[in-house]
Amino acid sequence: MKTSVSMYSLHKYTVNENLDVFGFIQYASSIGLEGVELLDMYWKDVEQELPKVKLLLAEKNLIVSAYDISNNFVKTSEDERKMEIQKVYDGIDIAKNLNTNVVRIFSGDVTENVSFEQGKSWIIECLKECASYAEKQGIILAIENHGYFAGRSEQVIELIETVGSTHVRSTLDTGNFLLVDEEPSHAVAALKKYVAHVHFKDFVNVGTDYEGHSFLSLSGGKFLGTIAGEGKVDLHHAIHELKSVNYEGWLSVEYEGTDDPKVGTEKSVDNLKQILQAL
Repeated sequence: MKTSVSMYSLHKYTVNENLDVFGFIQYASSIGLEGVELLDMYWKDVEQELPKVKLLLAEKNLIVSAYDISNNFVKTSEDERKMEIQKVYDGIDIAKNLNTNVVRIFSGDVTENVSFEQGKSWIIECLKECASYAEKQGIILAIENHGYFAGRSEQVIELIETVGSTHVRSTLDTGNFLLVDEEPSHAVAALKKYVAHVHFKDFVNVGTDYEGHSFLSLSGGKFLGTIAGEGKVDLHHAIHELKSVNYEGWLSVEYEGTDDPKVGTEKSVDNLKQILQAL
């Protein structure tokens, strides 16, 4: 398994210090990783930046582990859904240009006056169209377990199996299951054979009286992002399960904690490497 870091780990730096994709690549190189996970939301001018990014990646001997799209297929108008499909098509093209074969996608967001069944039907309809294009381009679309429609392992599996394409798989986010009240170890065991990409992430539970920024689970629990390996997720078990199905893809650190993002990311990377060495 190969080690990577998601640019989302340094989101605070992109907001507060105007970190761009070039600075992120330099940073990833400096902490001894093999790959970087890039996101559509961080381009300033994709056409201008893309050739320069490829040159810098080559210079730093880094591979793009995945390219992430922030799509939402739960849109009430057909035109809006077509725009979201086009967003994925564009992401597939960019991923090919970056020499990665994995595009992380979402399913959709809760929308007022849209039932769960209606939202799910739109997601499946859009996924089928995107899968057709992904197959032609040799790209894997990896659905992240995230949110109301695809937060739990059985929801992700249902989407994958209903679409029925070998090019629609899972981005296994080890932390997000806690936010939908699913035990991560159970979820990893259920999803392991569908995994094309991994977010190596952890959360810690805080009391309901905690008043700072937190992530709220479906049952009302409050969670904070934390250094991977220091929270509630059994990451040793997760990697053991992935090894049991001969997963040889990327483990991409995604830090969402309250510490300085670089400190949290680097400690998470160290913990990941220690776990890999121990197995």
